[in-house]
Amino acid sequence: MAGSKASPTATSQNPARRSTAPAVVMKGVNKWYGRFHVLKNIDLTVARGEKIVICGPSGSGKSTLIRCINRLEEHQSGQITVDGVELTNDVRNIEAIRSETGMVFQQFNLFPHLTVLDNLCLAPMWVRKLPRAEAEKIALQYLERVRIPDQANKYPGQLSGGQQQRVAIARALCMSPRIMLFDEPTSALDPEMIKEVLEVMIELARTGMTMLCVTHEMGFARQVADRIVFMDKGEIVDDAPPEEFFNNPRSDRTRQFLAQILNH
Repeated sequence: MAGSKASPTATSQNPARRSTAPAVVMKGVNKWYGRFHVLKNIDLTVARGEKIVICGPSGSGKSTLIRCINRLEEHQSGQITVDGVELTNDVRNIEAIRSETGMVFQQFNLFPHLTVLDNLCLAPMWVRKLPRAEAEKIALQYLERVRIPDQANKYPGQLSGGQQQRVAIARALCMSPRIMLFDEPTSALDPEMIKEVLEVMIELARTGMTMLCVTHEMGFARQVADRIVFMDKGEIVDDAPPEEFFNNPRSDRTRQFLAQILNH
């Protein structure tokens, strides 16, 4: 797989490079599942602080794209650079990128046998090596931000789906990521719970966090996105600001998708 020899150590020693590099750069990225070509020559650059919404029909490659950014999926060719560090087979580069990238999934992936507070403290203590008291202080701050500080001592099974997803967002934020990735974070929720999770994400967007979000929530996309990326059959078909995307889509495929999803 294509890749340079740049290491996270070298990058972290050059603050100027780290602060000016785009948040994410994908150049000519390809991925296959066997013979199935799931990502086809993907070119995408995300500036720091940008909010990108990725949408498209089922099987278009949007979740695979976002999972490649922190190496939950491995691309076979092309180049991915995150926060100034190229994603290669070098484990140090993968760890460096994951330490700066938060991920929120469709399913909440919380440890059911741990309290909410314990779920949030685990990574800061093990990865960041923070003392328990400091990890708890940070965890409680983020539970306050996602509006559920009173749930700290409950177990995930005692919470609603919307509350569990807010815990998952707080857990990702506890690692102080530079970039947040959301993979259809509301798709597993009941309709009445979607709004509370989207409100938390809207507030997060207002802080200036770099965000890439795979979602079909077009109201959220209109309100938050700097750009909307539409994918179909493994390719980026459209990439435009919300007003242009909704009012003057560039391709027939985008128009067809919008007609289906907005009239649903």
